[in-house]
Amino acid sequence: MRHFTLTAVGADRPGIVAGVTGPLVGLECNLEDTSMTILRGRFAMVMVLAGPDRLEAKAIEAAVSPAAEELDLAVWVHAIDESVPQSVEGDTWAVSVHGADRPGIVHRVTAVLGGAGVNICDLSTRVIGPEDRPVYAMLLEVVIPPDTDSDELRRRLEALAEELGVACSMHPSGADVL
Repeated sequence: MRHFTLTAVGADRPGIVAGVTGPLVGLECNLEDTSMTILRGRFAMVMVLAGPDRLEAKAIEAAVSPAAEELDLAVWVHAIDESVPQSVEGDTWAVSVHGADRPGIVHRVTAVLGGAGVNICDLSTRVIGPEDRPVYAMLLEVVIPPDTDSDELRRRLEALAEELGVACSMHPSGADVL
């Protein structure tokens, strides 16, 4: 099997997932990993597909093209380099940040995590609350390498949170599926 990434972005509307995945079935593709969300009225999806060895990225793009055009989606398909490691080893943790919205929160928090060798598996942000007092909320799923001191990382994140005027917490993730 060959693996590909398929990314699609466009205005949200019913039928996008069915429109994009239908042609993939005809190509004998299997969806292995997917992430789909709506961001301010824009639908975004990223999928990892497994397909027959003979399949090429251009054939996937051609098959999805009619649905993409009908749904006004921008679509990109790329073959995956199978030599790239799939993930970093370690323990899965949840990190949450919330407080007054301001530029730089994502960069500063992720710089601390990256500097500690922590891999970000998932990151979601939302601005919530009334327009006159917006609150920024960020949730991350991260993998902390075995040789990283989680207590020291927690202290560094708490110090940064104080500097930024936000609250930050981290805890080991449970055994939740997805």
